[in-house]
Amino acid sequence: MNDKIKMKGETKEREQWSNKLDFLLSVIGFCVGLGNVWRFPYLCYKNGGGAFLIPYCICALLGGLPMFFLEVGIGQFMSEGGISVWKMSPLFQGIGFAAIVVCNWLNVYYIVIIAWALYYFILSFQGELPWTSCGNWWNTGSCVSFAGVTNHSLIQDLKSNNITPVDSVVEFWDNRVLQISDGVEILGEMVWPLFGTLLFSWVCTYFAIWKGVKVTGKIMYFTGKL
Repeated sequence: MNDKIKMKGETKEREQWSNKLDFLLSVIGFCVGLGNVWRFPYLCYKNGGGAFLIPYCICALLGGLPMFFLEVGIGQFMSEGGISVWKMSPLFQGIGFAAIVVCNWLNVYYIVIIAWALYYFILSFQGELPWTSCGNWWNTGSCVSFAGVTNHSLIQDLKSNNITPVDSVVEFWDNRVLQISDGVEILGEMVWPLFGTLLFSWVCTYFAIWKGVKVTGKIMYFTGKL
């Protein structure tokens, strides 16, 4: 009976990083991700170009870095998760739950972008890139290809008929990759290639974390350097 009580009361020790380099690369991979490569240039362009860097750097130095070091310091000191770490102040435990919810939504958001990128990566092995030409089944009469020699007469003819020329790259994205329907009330069909790349992305994510931080740290030798 006493042995059973002891077994029930045992607590499993939390896993630790194999070495400091694993932890460093994981932190770099967490800080520098798709948001920096994909989202940040768009925000700079939309909000004034180089002028956007001034408030961004101020916010990063005064708000981002202190919060980052606080989060890393508390996490390393207490060796707790995002929810259980708030045992130090139960009044703010809701912050932990909110952070987990936001993190999960962000993971879903980013993994869709990874699926798109993987789809483009697979198609890039073709001899002729499908988004550089018109005449495909997903193209419309307003399609214009800007790869190679641009057909300026076609552009002028479209404009004279009050038709806005559309780049072949844009039509490939809208009509082939996303297959956007005519309205929200029209669901459209399943885009199976995107479903496959999305499923593959989730499977890779699962195998990257299923063995804990020891395996994740080794994976960061590859993903962190990218």
